[in-house]
Amino acid sequence: MRQQLETWLETALVRNTIIGVILFNAVILGLETSEGVMTRAGGVITLLDQICLTIFVAELTAKLVVYGPRFFRSGWNLFDAVIIGVALIPGGQGFSVLRSLRILRVLRVVSVAPRLRRVVEGFVRALPGMGSVFLLMGIIFYIGAVMATKLFGQSFPDWFGDLGRSAYTLFQIMTLESWSMGIVRPVLEVFPYAWAFFVPFIIMTTFAVVNLLVGLIVNSMQDAHSEEETAQTETYRDEVLERLKAIEARLPPRD
Repeated sequence: MRQQLETWLETALVRNTIIGVILFNAVILGLETSEGVMTRAGGVITLLDQICLTIFVAELTAKLVVYGPRFFRSGWNLFDAVIIGVALIPGGQGFSVLRSLRILRVLRVVSVAPRLRRVVEGFVRALPGMGSVFLLMGIIFYIGAVMATKLFGQSFPDWFGDLGRSAYTLFQIMTLESWSMGIVRPVLEVFPYAWAFFVPFIIMTTFAVVNLLVGLIVNSMQDAHSEEETAQTETYRDEVLERLKAIEARLPPRD
């Protein structure tokens, strides 16, 4: 019975159905934010939300029954359990903030969609390398913020008045959001040689460090994809060998 239930849970029909329920529930949660919609059809929307939650609880319960202790060895299963647990918290003043986190149920689509799961796994694999890059970026930002505060703080206190404001302004410059006309050109009117500070900063952060982060994530995703393909190949090979052994066992013995 347990084996049949496990086979049923892993079928494409069940996975696609769960994805459909997740996406439908995401629409329902969005409609709950509309006062007009809730006024006209609040009861129906609440009922549909509860039906979706019931389906999620049933799926989680089935996985607990099928996998037993193995259930807690999977990070994705724990992820599902936390999200569903948050959704089951009763409403009230003390839990109003947690209840607003029900939208996290939408993230469950990651745990049942292989391609999305591969993206997240690649991102997680890149975190150790990203830590070193973030440390490097933090050092660059600290040096840049100190220099910018000392150079431009007196003339532009709103942007470079202290270390925090300078760091935030430099972050805006790094994202290239209104950096030229909004910040740098007004500074150049007072400090004509300020380009010697801003241009190297943009080159080091926007074009070097950020692209290094992107490269780390892409490489990690490629590694995760390669490992998944290798695992699938090994599984297929094992299945073929098992079938060959079964065929060999049926053949009459040689003289």
